[in-house]
Amino acid sequence: MMGERIMEKYKNCRLLSVIGVVMLWLLAACSTPKNITYFKDVPDTIKLKEIQQAAYYTPVIQADDILQVSIQTLDPAATTLLNQQTATSGNVTGPSSANTITGYLVDKDGYVVLPLIGKVMVKGKTTDMIRDDIQAKAAEFYKDPVVNVRFANFKVTVLGEVAKPSTYVMPNEKVSLLDAIGMAGDLTIYGKRENVLLIRDKNGTKEFVRFNLNESNLFTSPYFYLHQGDVIYVEPNKAKVSSTDLTQVKRISIMTSILSLLIVAVSRISF
Repeated sequence: MMGERIMEKYKNCRLLSVIGVVMLWLLAACSTPKNITYFKDVPDTIKLKEIQQAAYYTPVIQADDILQVSIQTLDPAATTLLNQQTATSGNVTGPSSANTITGYLVDKDGYVVLPLIGKVMVKGKTTDMIRDDIQAKAAEFYKDPVVNVRFANFKVTVLGEVAKPSTYVMPNEKVSLLDAIGMAGDLTIYGKRENVLLIRDKNGTKEFVRFNLNESNLFTSPYFYLHQGDVIYVEPNKAKVSSTDLTQVKRISIMTSILSLLIVAVSRISF
């Protein structure tokens, strides 16, 4: 009799062990993949690894860009008049961005209109080229003018599995893929690091480029440095897709309930 009770308890323990293994398997199926480390191809023990980084090309001005132009002269009154820039409405909604951007809007023909200076063709030129053009025009009226030109709306949109998806106005023109991801608070644990998508508008067509953040060769990509208006999309990994699949959630809930009932039943039989 005692032997039968021992055998019965032994069988119940085996059944509980099997149930435990099944539950662990279910949890493992819903766990997050471990492919979350950046630049995995750089060994932990390496002291120095050099990579020839992609060349940086200064972006050119396009229609609907907004430029901040400052002109300094020896005449304070003239300087004030020359720098009366207008507030142009923007569609930027980043956490640190304002709803309006101060600057000169580039019209559809590629011109900006500056006080006293007049119309200046800027489309297809860099900010350095425009600075020289404006300085030459200002020198016709003022002695030794100092001119500065920069983008007022150099914006990049970051979407998908990042901490703060939004559109961000960058503080300068030299912005890399990692800079934009950093401003968005980095990828979430559910972001697919090996397949980050860049969308770029180039002369009326869309370019789509994929990046693998697990590999250091992304620094060599000619798309590593971003252009005005670029969009970065981080797609969710399988763990995020599974967690939002209602059918999968219901199936796991039902299986968990059945396993709970079995555990209760077996526990009562054991005693």
